[in-house]
Amino acid sequence: MAVLLQRPLVAAAACLLLYHMAGVLAVPDPRQREALIQLEASMQTGGQVVLTDAEKGLDALLCKMKQQEMAKADFPPAMHFFKARDLIRTSPIFNLLQKMPKGGALHVHDLSMVDVEWLVKNVTYRPHCYMCFTDKQSIRFVFSSRWPKALPHCSPWTLLENLRAKMINTTDLDNSIMGNMTLFTDQDPEMVYPSQDVVWDKFEQAFLALWGLVTYAPVFRDYYYQGLSEFYVDNIMYLELRALLPEIYELDGSTHDTAWTLKTYREVTRQFTADHPDFFGARIIFTINRGVNASVMAGVVEEAMKLQRDFPDIMAGFDLVGREDKGRPLWYFREALSLPAERGVTLPFFFHAGETDLEGTDVDQNLLDALLFNTSRIGHGFALLRHPVAKDLSRKRGVALEVCPISNQVLKLVSDMRNHPAAALMSENHPLVISSDDPAMFGSSGLSYDFYEAFVGFGGMRSDLGSLKELATNSIRYSSLTSEQKEKALVFWQRRWDKYVSENAF
Repeated sequence: MAVLLQRPLVAAAACLLLYHMAGVLAVPDPRQREALIQLEASMQTGGQVVLTDAEKGLDALLCKMKQQEMAKADFPPAMHFFKARDLIRTSPIFNLLQKMPKGGALHVHDLSMVDVEWLVKNVTYRPHCYMCFTDKQSIRFVFSSRWPKALPHCSPWTLLENLRAKMINTTDLDNSIMGNMTLFTDQDPEMVYPSQDVVWDKFEQAFLALWGLVTYAPVFRDYYYQGLSEFYVDNIMYLELRALLPEIYELDGSTHDTAWTLKTYREVTRQFTADHPDFFGARIIFTINRGVNASVMAGVVEEAMKLQRDFPDIMAGFDLVGREDKGRPLWYFREALSLPAERGVTLPFFFHAGETDLEGTDVDQNLLDALLFNTSRIGHGFALLRHPVAKDLSRKRGVALEVCPISNQVLKLVSDMRNHPAAALMSENHPLVISSDDPAMFGSSGLSYDFYEAFVGFGGMRSDLGSLKELATNSIRYSSLTSEQKEKALVFWQRRWDKYVSENAF
């Protein structure tokens, strides 16, 4: 008990000293200074975590590594991720973070969870795969048993197996296809993407390029299983996937409805957990693009309520996706979003909100509106520091932010990770989790890269193993799992954590 009370007692002592300091001008007392330092340390994410002796050993190792990392001339969190990625890969801290059991990934999108190289090398080499070139310098795909119908604003279709058969070396073609499916570039990213409009346009075109590949029924199953595999390899035990639940098609052109798509997610999840007993599972957050009108949104919310009723084990809730600055604000959809409450139906919301730097606009009010609609979590919440009322409400209600560091940087909300708003939020232990948003689009994978940016960039020398431990357990505490499932998952995670610490502490 004495060990557990140690940090709270330090904080209490610091508060007492602060009380005596109030209004007094005097020579600074070293004890007061130390008390202030301890008080601030106790307030940060992980500040109340009491480490075991083994954990202290690993913490000391991480601290030494971080000191060396921060002394380097090329400090990865101060650089664009595209330039920093290779440096991060050689970091001993990153190596430890890859091995670390990170809990759950709670903010990941369906069409950007799998390495694009897998899509090109595996999927585009399958029979009956056609490709065309758009007038926006992008590409489209479709699988078909016969010659597909022409698409508007696209060149005539080309059967890829015929095209490759004419080539001596297909590497350049494969690399070109990959380049259309990701934002990652070896060139200067600031030159390639000079503005948010430019990078978002490429972002949206990349999703459209992926669409015809991933929504083909045989690929859809394999793609999702591969996505789970990539997260599993990165020591993630649970996933909440934001999914559009698109219409999935067969080779003959026939299609499946939304319920079929959700059932397929459930079947593949069950298969993956059967194949990997130390994976806890996955759930789906049904999404719709925020560019639709109010009437369409009302119909989608109706569908979401039905899916929530019919598939409570796999369906976690509902969200709006797409570029917040260009889409309609939450308040525009207030009638549709009020339907579940009016009918007494449970439909948890997980709204994207605050993924913007446009202060004072209608879009900038999404944070407050998300809380008005009782969102379970906030996707991104980059603008939260500019909204003291929303910040206070989210803390009091335990509404965690899903912070996606690399996404925020690549999409040009922040350039230096040390200046990310989450650095301030971590200093006061605001409810948050770390996630990766669209890792395949950014040349990333799993969660380790984003954990690196948070641990080294947001936290600086102050964040420690306790910070990492709390961030990992937050991903379970703030998940959509039931209380009983959370308890089971935390026990599950703790076993893996103890093994990780014992293998890496000394």
